[in-house]
Amino acid sequence: MGKTRRDLISGVLAAAGCVAVGRAIPAPSKPSAPVIFRRGVNTWPWFSMTTEYPPPRTDYAWPPFQSQRPVPHAVDLHKLVAAGFDFIRIPVDPGPFLSFSGMQRTQLLDMLIGAVTEATQSGLGVIVNLQASGTHYWTAERMFGSADAPAFKPYLELVSEVAHRLNRVDFARVVLEPVNEPPQSCDSGVWTEVQTQLLNAARNAAPALTLVATGACGSMITGLDALDAMPLERFGPLLFTFHFYEPYLFSHQGAPWMREPVYRALNAVPWPASAGSLSATLAAVRARMQADTGITRAAQADAYRETERVLTEYFAAQPDVPFLRRYLAKVADWSRRRGVPAQCILMGEFGALRSDARYVAAAAADRARYIRDVRLTAESFGFSWAFWNLFDGMGVMDDVTRNFDEPILTALGLNSTGR
Repeated sequence: MGKTRRDLISGVLAAAGCVAVGRAIPAPSKPSAPVIFRRGVNTWPWFSMTTEYPPPRTDYAWPPFQSQRPVPHAVDLHKLVAAGFDFIRIPVDPGPFLSFSGMQRTQLLDMLIGAVTEATQSGLGVIVNLQASGTHYWTAERMFGSADAPAFKPYLELVSEVAHRLNRVDFARVVLEPVNEPPQSCDSGVWTEVQTQLLNAARNAAPALTLVATGACGSMITGLDALDAMPLERFGPLLFTFHFYEPYLFSHQGAPWMREPVYRALNAVPWPASAGSLSATLAAVRARMQADTGITRAAQADAYRETERVLTEYFAAQPDVPFLRRYLAKVADWSRRRGVPAQCILMGEFGALRSDARYVAAAAADRARYIRDVRLTAESFGFSWAFWNLFDGMGVMDDVTRNFDEPILTALGLNSTGR
């Protein structure tokens, strides 16, 4: 059979490392291929956890980031390099940057560029990700829900400004991801228009900078699957990203921020499913509910019925490594259809909640097995990855001691003594 245009493009991309993207903006200083990373970690809440005032106010105290939040120090960054990480992804709440102006906005940008510079000097690459935090005013819908959103123009200007500043740091080691988990529906034409404008703003400000594109519906695989990469070629060098937390019943068990009532008391869900039993998990859920005084008994009864239903489905499906492969194979199929080499695809978030004093989640051994299995499956398809998170309830490093969680580091194929 003769080769199609997509076959030919895919061949060129594979040979040159995504070189086909970005042909429309030639420049002597512009690389022909994007920055390629392999193993990274997210560093929330370095530029998150803000001091936003409650409604009806829409501004922030100064400084806008909470002083007690855990942030990586220089020694932590060097420990990441020694362990085998080659990049970090820095989620940045755009709210303060949009709220402040003048010298204060300049100071915020200087703080961000200082952090990026510190990381690159430690030997790490950096992805800067503008990540809406879900605060009451600077929401994703307000900033980039559509091209007509109230704050879309200021958001575009911020993307342009950040891109311009990053391009002057080290475009061989720094990447910009203009948005995180877009809220539009998976096949949304609205998201296509919004992303086109975001990438255009960043590219005009930074001809050499690698950019990151994503699908809609929260950057899930279904959103990427609906994304047509061809019209985005002109914005290269370009990477594509998706997030992966399937199955959520395992990775987010006990998560207090999840809206669905089943997650509140969910615990003792095993990975793989064959490592436990439905009866044991339901018994743990009932015990957790009985100890919960935060909701009524009637609400607990409703939540238990729904929990029993979804857990019955979970154990009937018996999710395991083949389950993960079926999910991630969809990304591999998309990459072949769209002519995007696997090395240009980033699994930008994955992980699972660990148990602590605030909530009961996955057992430590199950969590480590799950993280190992997801990481190995992604690598088998040639995707790079960024673990969520450095700190917090899904972290690989203790907020206080700054010691690594060694089983999780091992699950990531790394170790604290270097490799």
